[in-house]
Amino acid sequence: MDAQEVAEASSTTMWASDRASGLLGMEIVEVGPGSATVSMVVRPDMINGRDVCHGGFIASLADSAFALACNSHGEVAVAAGFEITFLESARAGDTLLAAAAERTTRGRTGIYDVTVTRTAPAPTTIAEFRGRSHSLGRPIT
Repeated sequence: MDAQEVAEASSTTMWASDRASGLLGMEIVEVGPGSATVSMVVRPDMINGRDVCHGGFIASLADSAFALACNSHGEVAVAAGFEITFLESARAGDTLLAAAAERTTRGRTGIYDVTVTRTAPAPTTIAEFRGRSHSLGRPIT
């Protein structure tokens, strides 16, 4: 398989057992070697006491895109940590996109950046996320 086929096969395998992302209504938009884009519509049950999307849901969306990207090379990788900076609020009905991109890998460690945007009325950056991954050195099955 070429790198794109490995990325697609890895994401299919992972997503099939990712109940959390499914319960939050996330959908894969695209995957590639070291990259992934995932969408989610903010539902009323995701709204906090300030009438905006709870930050944990935005972080979960970014984390799901990060997971697909860092596992796109066919080896099992887990999060070693992440940080997220919130720039704007999201509200019920907003469609959010999380676009993950591999920045660098060394040995079993990877660094990935994820930009979360609100798609309408105009694309607006909601959050920036940086994740660190650790490969377990075994194939995704």
